[in-house]
Amino acid sequence: MRPRTLLLLLAWLLLGGALLLGLFALGRRRPQDLPWTRLDLAAPIGLFTGRKLTALGGDPALCRALLARAGLADRAAPPLHGPGQCGYADGERLLPGGAGTIAYRPAGLTTRCAVAAGLAVWEWEVVQPAAIRLFGQTVRRVDHFGSYNCRRIAGVDRGWSEHATGNAVDVAGFELADGRRISVARDWARTRSPEAAFLRATRDGACRLFATVLSPDYNAAHHDHLHLDQAARGAAGWRACR
Repeated sequence: MRPRTLLLLLAWLLLGGALLLGLFALGRRRPQDLPWTRLDLAAPIGLFTGRKLTALGGDPALCRALLARAGLADRAAPPLHGPGQCGYADGERLLPGGAGTIAYRPAGLTTRCAVAAGLAVWEWEVVQPAAIRLFGQTVRRVDHFGSYNCRRIAGVDRGWSEHATGNAVDVAGFELADGRRISVARDWARTRSPEAAFLRATRDGACRLFATVLSPDYNAAHHDHLHLDQAARGAAGWRACR
């Protein structure tokens, strides 16, 4: 086959693939199934939502505009300059209110903007629907072990943790509207319980929104929390979910 003919064939195949993808997204009414549509934090999760959220790490202005459009304005935190590669310039404070974002305990949690955007979608599209389905009520607080921590990856001699730039958060548990507490450390192993089902639903849903999601299923170091981060590789579709 001649090179020109081969190129034409490839072009037609790409065009056909794009058309089929567009029809698929149209049929499901999920614009985020398409790579070229603009990200909308209020839209249902689609095939490319996670990539677009991770890509916000390279465009803080767009990230903050999307948060404002979703009702989460006026949450920018001052830049933090740490030693070496540590610190961030696009911190966002996670506060209750606005579009209904739940509280984080301890209060004052600040992450990079792309993580904050992912957490907002996670709450609206994953956490609250799972809580209503399994418990008939919403979540009012998320317990966490923090975000920023100027350190390298645990157990590795080289490589900085995503925590070093506030690009990760460790979720320890949840508090329901009636005050009931759900703990990763206590409830993950109770595999037949609604609490364990809820924790796994939140983990699985997070895998569609974050570049890295690590749970007790990964290793003993994560026995008591879910690690969520927006590592840059996620923008190209390289994700880790355990």
